[in-house]
Amino acid sequence: MENQVLLLFESITLVIALSLDAFVASFAYGTNKIKVPALSAVVIDAICTLTLAISLFFGTMLRPFIPQYLTKVMCFGILFILGLMKLCENRIKAMINKGKSMRKKVSFSLMHINFILNVYTDPKEADVDASKTLSPTEAASLSLALSLDGLAIGFGTAFGDINYTQIIIFSLIANMLAVALGCFIGNHVAKKIPMDLSWLSGALLIVLAISKIMSF
Repeated sequence: MENQVLLLFESITLVIALSLDAFVASFAYGTNKIKVPALSAVVIDAICTLTLAISLFFGTMLRPFIPQYLTKVMCFGILFILGLMKLCENRIKAMINKGKSMRKKVSFSLMHINFILNVYTDPKEADVDASKTLSPTEAASLSLALSLDGLAIGFGTAFGDINYTQIIIFSLIANMLAVALGCFIGNHVAKKIPMDLSWLSGALLIVLAISKIMSF
């Protein structure tokens, strides 16, 4: 029973940490009066959750081939380092932006890396046609940027005990709520308010890392 409660806590902590990016991006859209239709919200939810599911799957598949003591270290290390990176995310994005200004108009065609980096540092850039409506295609591009963290975090989490089904279900719910609430709150603020929740996401990941290492 105690283990189930711990797994529930860890699942909720994980999906909240991951869904905060979707919330902040949607908040930015709301303050800029960019609409996110239901279909686009579903696309964001589906791609973010699918990416998390894939990373969890591969992490789970690799886990039996790695010594148990090493899985402890890897699980803790990946989540802790990513947590620290999220705490410093503003600085990281500033460095990416600086790199973009130095590159000026140099473009990358491979997997649209340059575009994804642009969206990562400024989610509003996903609205390519400036239509003030995020199309499903544009939502897919945004989802790829938002899923970058999920790939590594899900992979690292899988080296510890997880409830795979529980995490996927919670992720589907959390991402949809994050998009809806972010747009709603953003639409109802009188002026643009800078919202940086990367520190909270980072703190949650560090808490999750400590929880994982203590549960072994």
